[in-house]
Amino acid sequence: MRYVFFKEIKFIDINTNELKNFFKKKGLYVFPSGPGLSTIENEIKYYNSLKKADYVFFDSAFFVLLLKFFKKIKVKRLSGYKFLKIFFSYLKKNKNLKVLLIDPSIEKSQNNVNFLLKQNLKKNKIKNYIAPLYNPHNPKDKLLIKKINKFKPSIILINIGGGTQEILGSYIKDEISFKTRIFCTGAAISFFTGDQAPINDFIEKFYLGWLIRIIFNPSNFFIRYLLAFKLINLVKKNNAHT
Repeated sequence: MRYVFFKEIKFIDINTNELKNFFKKKGLYVFPSGPGLSTIENEIKYYNSLKKADYVFFDSAFFVLLLKFFKKIKVKRLSGYKFLKIFFSYLKKNKNLKVLLIDPSIEKSQNNVNFLLKQNLKKNKIKNYIAPLYNPHNPKDKLLIKKINKFKPSIILINIGGGTQEILGSYIKDEISFKTRIFCTGAAISFFTGDQAPINDFIEKFYLGWLIRIIFNPSNFFIRYLLAFKLINLVKKNNAHT
């Protein structure tokens, strides 16, 4: 494991074997996307949430390639999909962990709860919370904080959209009365429940997740990934170092 610094964000370069022993660490885990990283000069609260996060992983295949091409820094990609796949295996062996799901809708939340039950997690160990339509720049939620403090989950799994979830995760970390693990993996759980485009290890290995998303939901993802090309200039003009 090593750290790579870019724009004051401390990224973790970690392999999957090391990750298996990583889940016990408490703190805020974030997986910034390429489109998300391309906005950090303008979206200051999002940028600050990445800087304040305890663990920032290389989710963006595009960013990984840009670091290799422009900065000669080779890192291992760890997507939200791969992270959750290993985490769910860990969860099966640690059935007493309490998980709080923060979900975008009732339907998706029910699918997520059912999926965790299939991982042999006990029903009384799972709580879900349907997120309101947050102000993306200031997602304060006192009701959520109250629920977290009462349930005291071992893990908080934030399954809402990128850009907002990281700011929400940072807010939760600052406001709750105890330390826990906060995973900002966004829609990655939907790859396992079937709510989003099908992703598998082959697609992950060859960095094709972006293409599959565009094919299955072009109206939502095409413009988003097009905007990510701003990341090229951002990487070129800024220093990155280990």
